Amino acid sequence: MSLNKLAVSAALVAGVAATTASARDQIRIVGSSTVFPFSTAVAEQFGRTTDFRTPVVESTGSGGGLKLFCAGVGTEHPDITNASRRMKKTEFALCSDNGVTEITEAVVGYDGIVVANAKSGPDFSVTREQLVIALAENGPKPMAWDEVDPSLPAIRIEVLGPPPSSGTRDAFEELVMEEGCENTDMVDCDGVSVRSDGVWVDAGENDNLIVSKLEANPNALGVFGFSFLDQNADAIKGTNVDGVEPTFENIAAGDYPVSRSLFFYIKNAHVGVIPGIAEYASEFMSEEAAGDEGYLVDKGLIPLPPDMFATVSGNVNNLTPLTGNEWN
Repeated sequence: MSLNKLAVSAALVAGVAATTASARDQIRIVGSSTVFPFSTAVAEQFGRTTDFRTPVVESTGSGGGLKLFCAGVGTEHPDITNASRRMKKTEFALCSDNGVTEITEAVVGYDGIVVANAKSGPDFSVTREQLVIALAENGPKPMAWDEVDPSLPAIRIEVLGPPPSSGTRDAFEELVMEEGCENTDMVDCDGVSVRSDGVWVDAGENDNLIVSKLEANPNALGVFGFSFLDQNADAIKGTNVDGVEPTFENIAAGDYPVSRSLFFYIKNAHVGVIPGIAEYASEFMSEEAAGDEGYLVDKGLIPLPPDMFATVSGNVNNLTPLTGNEWN
């Protein structure tokens, strides 16, 4: 981003800020529940080790966060949004239509989407095809797992998962429902989605709440990011998918079939107006945070390969904006 563009953007935000009761001096971050614990850890570290105030981080879901982020420029709008999937082309267009024209994208690392249940519950090992048969809205709609396959437990199908506003839901439908549907003739694959008859239960954007509900109902399964399995390994256990265990090593190696990239997006027009945005972003993409031995790895983040990490960190430090050609 050029100095001239930065000055123009800063002037724009400053003008908006002048019309508000008081300008903000605290970074506001919204978005993905999966990225939320990583972003919160960075915010807390940032608040402890700098002279800036600790950023406010809200878990709104990826879709909800991007909608808020793209609503406009000015202190009433968020400065950064987290996402457990890449921004969509339509969201980039929405940002542009609302004057949010300079956006820097950061790929933080990787995460697996896991299927898990309470340690006291039955052991599961499923294929993506079995999950599609069990959960597809336009499929046979079995009510028990052994109706999907006799090798599975003879218990009622109940899956607690993220709502439509969640990037985890988007990724689950793409990586499990769409890809798994290709290998079964029991489901209409045209616009395949999860059931709406109560078998799939939207459990909100609070993944910790799903974990507590699994403890209360050992026969239920939950769908969420690997980091929540990693942080709650004393209470819940992961399900093998396509014969692969959801472990840090398997996700990092690319062997686990249900994994995705994690992101955050910077509203460049707010840099230099809301104090600390560039510094917070640099902390997030530092070796100490997101590197191979960073403190986010201890929270379940799967780090980027070194060459990609260097590229992304450079883009963040230089506030390199998206061009719109990334979706071509």
